Amino acid sequence: MKKIAILQSNYIPWKGYFDLIAAVDEFILFDDMQYTRRDWRNRNQIKAPQGLQWLTIPVQVKGKYHQKILETKIDGTDWPEAHWRNLAQCYRRAPHFKEISEWLEPLYAECTETHLSPLNRRFIETICDFLEIRTVISNSWDYTLIDGKTERLAGLCVGAGGTEYISGPSAKDYIDEKIFQEKNIKLTWFDYTGYPEYPQLWGEFAHNVTILDLLFNCGKDASKYMRYV
Repeated sequence: MKKIAILQSNYIPWKGYFDLIAAVDEFILFDDMQYTRRDWRNRNQIKAPQGLQWLTIPVQVKGKYHQKILETKIDGTDWPEAHWRNLAQCYRRAPHFKEISEWLEPLYAECTETHLSPLNRRFIETICDFLEIRTVISNSWDYTLIDGKTERLAGLCVGAGGTEYISGPSAKDYIDEKIFQEKNIKLTWFDYTGYPEYPQLWGEFAHNVTILDLLFNCGKDASKYMRYV
C-alpha cells in the first residue's frame, strides 16, 4: 500500500498542509498548475498585535495570465528582510522564538531563489525536517502528465506507484471518483476539522495561520496539536 497526496506548493503553509504531508508516503507538489492570484501560493497569514497580517512574496504577474506556478518569478529582493522583521516583531515573545529562529532566519537571510516554486519547496522541506516528517516530496514534472483534471491526478498516482489517493475536501467539486475506481486507486477525503487550540499570542485564537505560529508558540510540542506528525 502506498498513499499519495498532490497539492500546489504554498508559502509557509498552515498546519493542515503538513498534516496531509505526514499522512502519506509521497507528497507531489503540483506546480504544473496555473498560478492563481490572491491565493496561498505566495502569501500566508501571521498573528500580529493588531490582528491577522499577510506576508506576501511579490511575484511578476503583469501580462502573465496563464503562467504556471513553476514559471512564476519572484519580483525584487527586499521581501525576505521585511518578512523576517515582521515575524520577529510579532513572535519574539513566543516561548520557542529562539529555537525556531535558529533555522528559520537563515532561510530568509540566505534566500537566493528567483522563482516561487523552489522557494516554497525549500521552506516546506525545512519545516518537515523540524517536525521529523519523513514523507518523500516530489514534483509533478517528475512524472508523465496527461490531460483532464481527475485523469492527471490519477495518472500521477499510477506513475508514483500509489494505491490510495488522499485529497483535500475542496476537490470534491471537480474530482470524478469513477476514474480512480477504474485504476484501482482508493480515494480518501482528508478531514481538516477538529484541531485543538494551542497557546497563541495576540487575542482570539485563529487556526488558519501559517504553521510558523504553532512552531514559535509550541516548538517540538507542535505535534500534540496535529494528527499525523
